Amino acid sequence: MTDVVIRPLVAGEESLFDSMPDPLPELRQVAYADGVAGGGYRPERTWVALRGGRVVGRAAWLLPPGAAGAPWLERFDLAAEPEVGAAMLRAAHEAFGGPVPYHAALPAHWRRRPEVLAVVEPPMAAARLAGLAERGERLRCSWTGTPLPASSGRYTFRPPAGTAEIDALVARVARPDVLTGMEIAKAVAGVDLATDPLAWLGGSLEAWRVVLDAGEPVGLAGTAGDACYPLFAYLGVLDEAARPELLAEAVRVLDEGGAREVVADVDAHRVAVVADLERSGFRRLRSRVRFEPAPAGSVPD
Repeated sequence: MTDVVIRPLVAGEESLFDSMPDPLPELRQVAYADGVAGGGYRPERTWVALRGGRVVGRAAWLLPPGAAGAPWLERFDLAAEPEVGAAMLRAAHEAFGGPVPYHAALPAHWRRRPEVLAVVEPPMAAARLAGLAERGERLRCSWTGTPLPASSGRYTFRPPAGTAEIDALVARVARPDVLTGMEIAKAVAGVDLATDPLAWLGGSLEAWRVVLDAGEPVGLAGTAGDACYPLFAYLGVLDEAARPELLAEAVRVLDEGGAREVVADVDAHRVAVVADLERSGFRRLRSRVRFEPAPAGSVPD
């Protein structure tokens, strides 16, 4: 790490972050300048590694104004050895009072693309060296007007009778299939979207659909048409066969409200759910690999 200077930015140096070329321009991300303007990014939570005066590593931790939780690493690019990136993360963690999570945004199908792997493997290796451990991958998928599958006629749909019905059905769903924005809900408001979606989405019953089989509720979906993107926020089923039709019904709700794109987040290992999304016309936009502070005493990979 000869001649490497690692430090946070100071006010007025924001353009230094953007002096490093974006290695993955295909990713849809909030621009750093827009994040600073909105208050989520701050100079003191933005660190750079400079070699010969040139930025070879940059890391920006995000915390929306008014958030209840701690910042997380949202942008991390590295054009140097993983050890340089690890040193930058360790210095920042020390300033923050301890390590914090890293949400690594990656292009869709990134493992199949050698040119992408060459970009993303160094910062991920640096995260591991800095004491962060991989804890799962989530996919963001997008529907942009593809014709929806026709209903089989087996299931019917209606808005919930009230918030009590939503709460009761959520309590019966052991593992929701779709949870979009769960990381933001947790960090900003301390809300677990899987168990208390109304605390994050609000109580508008028209944004929800209950699916019924012979009059019995077998699942529900919650949407949000006025978020940063129209999104499929929550989907949980008691009968997996109902999932494709509930997916289509929830998208129709947003489509009829004027949405031209709908986004949905799903755990990458939920293969059947991903397949149902893709059969409904969703396509993968990106992946997000979550790194969390490793337990004390563990050895980095």
